[in-house]
Amino acid sequence: MPTLDVSNFNVVCAVLGGFITLFGLVSYLLKERFYLSEALISLGGGILFSHGTNWLKPLEYCLNDEEYLADVTLYFTRLVLGVQLVLAGVQLPSKYVLKEWRSLALLLGPGMTVMWVSSSLLIWGMVPNISYLHSLAIAACVTPTDPVLSNSIVKGKFADKNIPKDLQKIIIAESGANDGLGYPFLFFALYLIKYVTYGGRGQPGGAGLAMGDWIGETWGYTILLSVAYGIAVGWVAKELLHYAEERKFVDRENFLVFAITLALFITGTCGMIGSDDVLACFVAGNAFTYDDWFRLETLDDSLQPTIDMLLNLSIFMWFGAVCPWASFVHNDVIPIYRLIFLGILVLLLRRLPIVFALHWKIWQIEEKQQAIFVGFFGPIGVSAVFYLYLSLDFLRQVTVDGEEREDAKELESVFLVVVWFLAICSIVVHGLSIPLGKLGYHLPRTMSQAMTSRSMSEDPAEPDPPFHLRERVLGSNVFNRSGDRLRKENTRSRQEPLRPVFKIGGTVIPAEDGTSKRTSLEKNKAAPAPDLTDLEKNDPSSSSGEADVITPAEHVSFERSESEIKQK
Repeated sequence: MPTLDVSNFNVVCAVLGGFITLFGLVSYLLKERFYLSEALISLGGGILFSHGTNWLKPLEYCLNDEEYLADVTLYFTRLVLGVQLVLAGVQLPSKYVLKEWRSLALLLGPGMTVMWVSSSLLIWGMVPNISYLHSLAIAACVTPTDPVLSNSIVKGKFADKNIPKDLQKIIIAESGANDGLGYPFLFFALYLIKYVTYGGRGQPGGAGLAMGDWIGETWGYTILLSVAYGIAVGWVAKELLHYAEERKFVDRENFLVFAITLALFITGTCGMIGSDDVLACFVAGNAFTYDDWFRLETLDDSLQPTIDMLLNLSIFMWFGAVCPWASFVHNDVIPIYRLIFLGILVLLLRRLPIVFALHWKIWQIEEKQQAIFVGFFGPIGVSAVFYLYLSLDFLRQVTVDGEEREDAKELESVFLVVVWFLAICSIVVHGLSIPLGKLGYHLPRTMSQAMTSRSMSEDPAEPDPPFHLRERVLGSNVFNRSGDRLRKENTRSRQEPLRPVFKIGGTVIPAEDGTSKRTSLEKNKAAPAPDLTDLEKNDPSSSSGEADVITPAEHVSFERSESEIKQK
């Protein structure tokens, strides 16, 4: 007799597959019409299927061991960051980091330092009973901008319309580089906590040993070694792929997935030697496309973005399931009202002031509005959770007489509450900023148009205006911005030839004969307004000799420049 097998594996496959399938059915609507981010949607899915329905049980999968759950989350974030950063390096143009080193140096040097210090001051001021050194360690987790969330901002319909390409590239490069450069900020504070605070008991050496470890291990072994390793692996991988492609040794499928497998290799090998795999992945991605060959070959390919999307949906669903939601309200660290206020202050003051101050020196940021955008959209996400669990792993090794020190245990609880809350705040706020901003922009205009249409319909005696500035001529039918058809009696059937039009400044005027005229208000500021009767007679002199006669087939080319029209 058939029996149900509701095992954890079957439930996870069903929930994850079902959620991604349903999301895929409306993905264009949600992302390109409503401008909702994948991170926010999948975070909500994780909350629903874990805390809401109890179908996903992360702690049970980890044998009810909190440390095991922390290790799994750390490894998951490493995997996602490794793939994301290799792809971020690959999609940048050839030698981009070398060419734009001045802009990147400002963002990664004084930019990251001020972000770190300002965040630490806010945390120190809002979290009770915490030392400034502890706040420096916590602030280091939220200093880097997240490449996963940054990638969602600079891709898609909104980015193509509103963000210049040069600005998109500098955002990608900064988010990729500063992720790996979070190590020095974090371990500067952690080494001092280990060797200096708590009287240095159990950890002799003092500040001298702390600074020695910071310079030798963090900068030398972790940062410099990862940069050298990333360059070497990326360059060798590029040459090997060139060799295999020239001799037709590699098929198209493996060619396209090569960057993904490279990310896995670097993440694993750097992890084994204890270096910075996050920074190594970004450096390797840049070295791999040093000659731009692989980037151009895969420019129109959708395999890499597809794998990237699957990882993003999975990681944020996992975040929704493992986030300690209850601890935001019930904790011994900070009251909820202070926590909310801290989240608001960090999102506003962590990055925006320094980017606005530096934007005069960064040529990619041309306007104040762009500086505000770049300063505000410095999201906190996967990288913050990665550094959080990296810190917890370090603090467990801060011992005295074989037991974890009391100050380290207390700091762990502060880390969990503050970093998780700031990450969730950023995911929610940055995920809703664009749709709410678009709604705030369009809602007053929509209401104004609706009220105007209603007043016109209530007063039928008022004649229709001869033309509307915001109408578009599409074939033989005229539509306004809301899609309503205007005056059916003035439209023609599809079988009739296209009606020519006159364009005077920003206004389109239909004509009855086989020609149309173009005038320019810029050239006729001093001339009287042209007579419509003369225009209908196709008299070129009626517009002071400045009108160009256009055939019906050419009336679709009104967006051409004035120089092209004169050449005709």
